[in-house]
Amino acid sequence: MNILVTGSEGFVGKNLCRELSKNHLVIKIDKNLGKNLLTCDLNYDVDCVIHLAGSSGVRESITNPEEYIKNNVMASQRLFDHFNNTKIIYASSSTAKEPKRNPYAKSKRQIEKIAPKNSIGLRFTTIYGPGGRENMLIPKIIKNEVTYINKNHSRDFIHVDDVISAIELLINIDYDISGVYDLGYGQSYKLSEIAEKYLPSVTMANGDDTERLDNVADNRLFNALGWKPKVNLYDYIEEALSHR
Repeated sequence: MNILVTGSEGFVGKNLCRELSKNHLVIKIDKNLGKNLLTCDLNYDVDCVIHLAGSSGVRESITNPEEYIKNNVMASQRLFDHFNNTKIIYASSSTAKEPKRNPYAKSKRQIEKIAPKNSIGLRFTTIYGPGGRENMLIPKIIKNEVTYINKNHSRDFIHVDDVISAIELLINIDYDISGVYDLGYGQSYKLSEIAEKYLPSVTMANGDDTERLDNVADNRLFNALGWKPKVNLYDYIEEALSHR
């Protein structure tokens, strides 16, 4: 199968491309490869498109919302228009459930609205694992670099390998599935409890209203397809800390 992956050099993209390359021809689009989705050539003959490219992060979107409109909404529109008869699996976000909270969430909800009817949107929860962004909570816990915890927040953490297995499942399904679906571990972790376990002296603070209080996923679609996450958050942290 010929598969086009946008955002191929990002966290999820690199891990996904490494796995897909074992059985498929993977075509990569990423700014770091000199291919800007807003302007690059899209004339590829592919069986499936995995769209992961775009700007991420809540705080950055508040300071620079225009970039999120351009890199998320406009770039996605160009891709959707070109491949409107091709199977598309695209990255949304659990933040899209409350789009008024920040520009990032708003941009993801807008992507869902403009996506082709035959596409599959995945509302990822908080993804962690090898190669993840260093400013995210789990890498900072492992490096002991956390300065504070939002004590009123809970998060659903899903390992990147579990994300990839879910995407591969959708690629290989031989019947039509479309719409927008949650994808996470399916369990909510209170950040205060994680802090008590690994960061007993860290400062506790209430998070502001730009972020959701809880982003736990409803995995009923994937569970019905036979998929279940395999990597437990605490097991991953314990293993990483043992090698620190």
